[in-house]
Amino acid sequence: MRTVIAGGHGQIALRLEKLLAARGDTVAGLIRDPDQSDDLRAVGAEPVVCDLESATAEEVARHLEGADAAVFAAGAGPGSGTGRKETVDRDAAVLLADAAERAGVRRFVIVSSMGADTEPPAGVDPVFASYLRAKGAADEAVRARTALDWTVLRPGRLTDDAGTGRVRLEERTGRGDITRDDVAATLAALLDEPRTAGLTLELVEGDTDVTAAVTAHARG
Repeated sequence: MRTVIAGGHGQIALRLEKLLAARGDTVAGLIRDPDQSDDLRAVGAEPVVCDLESATAEEVARHLEGADAAVFAAGAGPGSGTGRKETVDRDAAVLLADAAERAGVRRFVIVSSMGADTEPPAGVDPVFASYLRAKGAADEAVRARTALDWTVLRPGRLTDDAGTGRVRLEERTGRGDITRDDVAATLAALLDEPRTAGLTLELVEGDTDVTAAVTAHARG
């Protein structure tokens, strides 16, 4: 399998790239900063310099040609303002979906966030509220596409603890923590199980093996 990951230098993306490369898959990571290239090569990924805030769908589609799957794992990150929540967390996700359609890449997995499907409650930090709205808008735009076999993954609060390989993966889990290791492992398992297409799933720590948790949601 060849997978292209947007936000290729992100903490989850680097973990996912390492997992995919270690099992013999070909994986490319889209990055904005060429200085990040060596970090991708170190985990076995091909760095592809492509700024999703300025690229066109045609340009991104060229990087997706021949791929079996695309993963959106990009984010504006801590310290960014409302504007970049919209241009990265929302618009870049839509751009990658547009490009995947153009390139004929049906399998599409997007890393979202818990709380993205409801209006943020009063009193929430305005920038975080913008982030949730941007994620929600991106999810809606992806889920509206019949040309993509999409899956939306909404992890709980991310931690850098060592992964356990055991999770809870449901349409609704309630709030909880999840390690970045286990998010990456779940993404890899979702890529392996196309029968999870059309699902929006929340992910937190749990007692079920990652592969079994994903397989339990396979349709047909």
